[in-house]
Amino acid sequence: MDLFSPHDPPAKATRAPMADRLRPTRVSEVLGQEELLGEGRPLRVTLDGGDLHSHILWGPPGSGKTTLARVVAQTTGAPFVPFSAVLSGIKEVRDVMAASQRHLQSTGKRTLVFVDEIHRFNRAQQDAFLPFVESGAIILVGATTENPSFAINSALLSRMKVYLLQPLTRDALKGILRRAVAHPDGLAGRVALGEAEMDLIASLSSGDARRALNTLELVAQMTPAGSDGTPRPDLGTIRRALEREPLVYDKGGEEHYNLISALHKSLRNSDPDAGVYWLARMLEAGEDPRYVARRLIRFASEDIGNADPQALSLAVSAHQAVHFLGMPEGALALAQAAVYLAVAPKSNAVTRAYGEAAEKIRGGHVRGVPLHLRNAETGLMTELGYGRDYQYAHDFEAAVTAMECMPEDLRGVRFYHPGSEGFEKEIGRRMEERALKRKSVAKKPS
Repeated sequence: MDLFSPHDPPAKATRAPMADRLRPTRVSEVLGQEELLGEGRPLRVTLDGGDLHSHILWGPPGSGKTTLARVVAQTTGAPFVPFSAVLSGIKEVRDVMAASQRHLQSTGKRTLVFVDEIHRFNRAQQDAFLPFVESGAIILVGATTENPSFAINSALLSRMKVYLLQPLTRDALKGILRRAVAHPDGLAGRVALGEAEMDLIASLSSGDARRALNTLELVAQMTPAGSDGTPRPDLGTIRRALEREPLVYDKGGEEHYNLISALHKSLRNSDPDAGVYWLARMLEAGEDPRYVARRLIRFASEDIGNADPQALSLAVSAHQAVHFLGMPEGALALAQAAVYLAVAPKSNAVTRAYGEAAEKIRGGHVRGVPLHLRNAETGLMTELGYGRDYQYAHDFEAAVTAMECMPEDLRGVRFYHPGSEGFEKEIGRRMEERALKRKSVAKKPS
């Protein structure tokens, strides 16, 4: 098979997943990633200028890494050779490198070698790329969901540019869904999707285009045709489709989720007897005790938080006990933790605080760290104002200053509102005390 035949977009198999059938082939078709592809942005400038270089596309699943690699090849006309780090070994790497070298010598054209999940390659496999990347014989494009600083050899990483892809915005996902509903390779004429339904799929897809399209395809299959012969999914159908999705990969079936839900809600309702019962049901059925322990740790933070800070320590200790003892002895440590968590005072203030902070971030409140909170590690940083006007708390009475630590667009916003149960009552008192102290410090003349 000739790896270097004229580059054409791969044929879209009619039974291929819709996410693959609708994959963009031109920059103008790509929705989202404006930070990379907008006018004057780094990757767009590279594409417009035709000066390709090896790079890493780092981003979460469904953010468009493979799509961008194909668009780069299609835009520049470079021969495109994809292979997966999961399926390929050192022999395949060396064969492709040798073929790319021969192709460059005979045609003068460099090959774009796309490696999906490049972080799965070991050091020897990654090192095989080095001389070819350094000489410019190939354009290496690697896709990864892992931090390249830890997943890619430093020698290889130093020769490559890293482009960070963000989860797709809700608007980008809705645009992708609209295209799918209208496209002949998608669901044109086979489903009618309302704005509210489209918005729900987009909002529950976690920035993942593949997940959004797979959900749409499943919803279309689940919805019977209406009087006009066209399926019109409703919000309930979409929620059922998303609930079913994880079960496809679950070895224990639906009962696994039913039991852990019963355990969690019994503990939340301060019912130790029901908590022990559902815990025993899971363990006696052969559930992995480490999974149960992890859920207890989560519960300690999610539903108790600082109302009883000891709850998290006990849950973590139960996990360690299971690790050291194994089963069946470890079951008693889990039961002990479950009883304690059930009778502990409850608060979801930490959960709400994190959720509100994350919502602000998703809403675009992501300004840079204020200069006075940054460390000046170099002379240039000092000249730029890093660390200027920082107030060292221990130099002030009660270690409280009037210094603002929030970004400018969030000044005055509070996320954590302690409850009145358990230790959070004391935390609330301390927060009020420090707020008053901060105001008095701010009024003093400098």
